[in-house]
Amino acid sequence: MSAPALPLDTRLATTQDQSGFAIVFDEVHLSFEENEVLRGVSFRLPFGETKALFGVAGAGKSVLLKLALGLLKSDSGRITVLGSDITRMREEDLFQLRGKIGMVFQESALFDSLTVRENVAFRLLEEQDYSDEEIERRVREALRFVELEQTIDLLPSELSGGMRRRVAIARATITEPELLLYDSPTGGLDPVTSNTIIELIVKQRDVHKTSSLLVTHRLQDAFTMATHQFDQQTNQMRVLPKGQYCDVPMSFLVLRDGKVIFDGDIHELAHSQDEYIREYIS
Repeated sequence: MSAPALPLDTRLATTQDQSGFAIVFDEVHLSFEENEVLRGVSFRLPFGETKALFGVAGAGKSVLLKLALGLLKSDSGRITVLGSDITRMREEDLFQLRGKIGMVFQESALFDSLTVRENVAFRLLEEQDYSDEEIERRVREALRFVELEQTIDLLPSELSGGMRRRVAIARATITEPELLLYDSPTGGLDPVTSNTIIELIVKQRDVHKTSSLLVTHRLQDAFTMATHQFDQQTNQMRVLPKGQYCDVPMSFLVLRDGKVIFDGDIHELAHSQDEYIREYIS
């Protein structure tokens, strides 16, 4: 790799109105003993937009998701999620906030002993605010969205890896969250299955326009998302004409050595003159 690139100098004013953003990180630092994982990370995810997060292993990508969920506490800095400063929130308040967030875990994280129906309905059953009829309707609707309604009575062990990821997306979206977090949703899948998952993510993005932060190790996944749009008439993802952007804005964030070294759209990424970024995307 080439010489390190300078981090972006984008410190956010903590007094600024953040009402237009689903996520705001402002000079966030985090260390595990002597290992400094994040060194002043700042970025914003506007409501209704999607941001793909890149970086080599150990760059701190999954850590950002855990911080956004309040599962980890930063050493310093400010994190605002859905308008709430979570760096100062009590655990019971964080629990309520997490009810507005859908999380697609790496490797799906389905419960092996529960059926597809029970896995997808899990959060609704926890809340105990829904009738059996309403839960059944919403489970089937969520599974229909990912084209897996026929698997409703199966166990995760009876599904392929790609099908388990699709069920995980159904589980994450059944509560109609305001924010979706994806942790390497295509990790470990073959290219064909990966493309199926990305098409579902694009469908969720374009149909429901849910604010999304997506961690991925596959540049191709994010490039596909930025250059395609979901057509509801044909129920398929279609490539956009050259130079045309998707209706839902999408941006790219690149982490290196615990700092943000790029935050912009696909055109800016493709034309970056930074040697590290050019080598990373080549």
